[in-house]
Amino acid sequence: MKTAALMSGRAKTIAAKAPKRNDDRVILHFDYDCFYASVLENANPGLKGQPLGVKQKSILATCNYAARAHGVKKLMSISEAHKICPGLVVISGEDLTPFRDASKRLWSFLRSHSWSNRAERLGLDEVFLDVTEVIAYNQELLNRNALQDSFFQLSRHDPEKGFGFDATQFFGCVQPSVDPTDLVLLLDNPLCVRLLLASHLAGYLRLKLEEDFGYTSSGGVSTNKTLAKLAGSINKPQNQTTLLSLREYDVQDFMDGHKLRQIPGIGSRIAQLIQDHVLSIKTTPDPHGLEIGAKVTAREVRQFASMSADLLERILNRPGAERGSGEKVWNLLHGVDSSEVKEASDVPTQISIEDTYMARPLNTPSELMRELRALATSLIRRMRVDLVVTYDPDPSDLSSQQNTQQHLRWAAYPKTLRLSTRARPKPNGTSTPTPEIFSRNSRSQPLPSFALNLKDASIEAVAERLASEALLPLFRRLHPERQGWNLALINVCVANMVMVAGPGETGSGAGARAARDIGRMFRTQEDKLREWTIYDNTPVASVLDTAFSSANVADIVKSIPQSEEEEKREDTIDAMDELVEASEPIAVLLDSDVDAWEDSDEDESQRCHLCGHIIPIFAISAHERFHSIGD
Repeated sequence: MKTAALMSGRAKTIAAKAPKRNDDRVILHFDYDCFYASVLENANPGLKGQPLGVKQKSILATCNYAARAHGVKKLMSISEAHKICPGLVVISGEDLTPFRDASKRLWSFLRSHSWSNRAERLGLDEVFLDVTEVIAYNQELLNRNALQDSFFQLSRHDPEKGFGFDATQFFGCVQPSVDPTDLVLLLDNPLCVRLLLASHLAGYLRLKLEEDFGYTSSGGVSTNKTLAKLAGSINKPQNQTTLLSLREYDVQDFMDGHKLRQIPGIGSRIAQLIQDHVLSIKTTPDPHGLEIGAKVTAREVRQFASMSADLLERILNRPGAERGSGEKVWNLLHGVDSSEVKEASDVPTQISIEDTYMARPLNTPSELMRELRALATSLIRRMRVDLVVTYDPDPSDLSSQQNTQQHLRWAAYPKTLRLSTRARPKPNGTSTPTPEIFSRNSRSQPLPSFALNLKDASIEAVAERLASEALLPLFRRLHPERQGWNLALINVCVANMVMVAGPGETGSGAGARAARDIGRMFRTQEDKLREWTIYDNTPVASVLDTAFSSANVADIVKSIPQSEEEEKREDTIDAMDELVEASEPIAVLLDSDVDAWEDSDEDESQRCHLCGHIIPIFAISAHERFHSIGD
């Protein structure tokens, strides 16, 4: 009896430490099956049914299920894949444009079914959808006397827009499984009703994705993003799973079966620190990072002696760690995730272009500059696809009617340019392999105004200038050595988007805003001028501007003089970058577009949508008049 009482008390103690989960929301997760291969198959239907691989550089980025049936796997070398499957069709996937375009079409369709306009893309092939409102509406309409002939309404205003379904059963798989004879009783539980309705909505949307667009998908249904994503991974491909959380232990049992690294939101570094503590050893990850967090389960971590949010906080405490990481991980171990599905926007929060060089790392200035030009060209082209819109010119403006180039304008522009690199470890001179480095080093600066020039400059001309005047100086701050960098990855990114008012938005509203912002402009004038002083017209940019076109990159790097003042300025900029990077969370969040440089304050100035120059709000009308009368 005494032992039983002790165990009961221990159970209560553990339960008291568990965080409380909120099951008020309904979240759907969609993962397109073999997305890259499916895009190519839809473009060329003759490929369907054949083993197909998509290559990037000398490895397979992905492959379809027909290829996987022969033993072909992602990240295999092309030569090895052909040995395993001689009939494998391999197509280059270097150009991501068709994949991005297809992803945007599918996302737009799914987005239209969230009444709260919350539809969030995770990469190119995954989407979260918050359908809480549409589910609540149909929950009120459900007729308990005619469950088999139920009708799901997709619109509040059009009662005929929707689909029929059988509400006596779930669509797809259910975890944990439910006896059909018990379902009628379970329908007395409001949460069960919401999840049942959501399963049929997910099934309907997946069917439409296949019939109307030609893409099969896997789906997950639950009450938060983490649970929905994990549920969707159980029965892949071309199936879906609804995770029930009707009993207190249902979600916990589900989470306990997952390895630490499988849980979204727990990155490789966090997983390694926790794993090392639980196993009481110092682990060394394999070159591909597959063993990081793969040796312990959520149950083993949760039930480890004295484990708690506070202990996790101490385990994860290191320079640059985000405060509260321990509590976040503790919540995830219990299936608790309060993060919202981001509200859908036609403007991305950032645009990122990268390339990897695993087979042959970059080491020379000529190789570096070639890649910087290529990445800059892709970045500028993508900016003009995603951020530039057309507009109808003012009928009274004859000059704009004659110049079709002026019919383009920026719907939004990025404020920040960021360069990130990852270097492979150099040989240590011993037979012991050096562990692979997976962290990236980054430097940022304001995006130069010329990158937004739509009037006179071609994509190639802007990219050439961006590579030489902005990306190369950023690279020099990351890698001061002249060569031998052993680069395995380069990423260029623009972020911190600012929405631009459309042409012709004038009148009392615009005037009131201008009057309101004039005072703020003068109060922050010093800060604005400091921004220009640090980053624009530096000696480095000046030297590159005059010498780059005719000189070798290596000669440029050697010839750029650095005064003590310049070195101090670069040291100051580097210190600021380190402070910003130190504030970044060490968790790998579900929100893939989170940016540490996000600025929540409203701007008191605005870039001209024609020439790209920054103009005070009160002067926008006069500046547009300047363009209308010609240069």
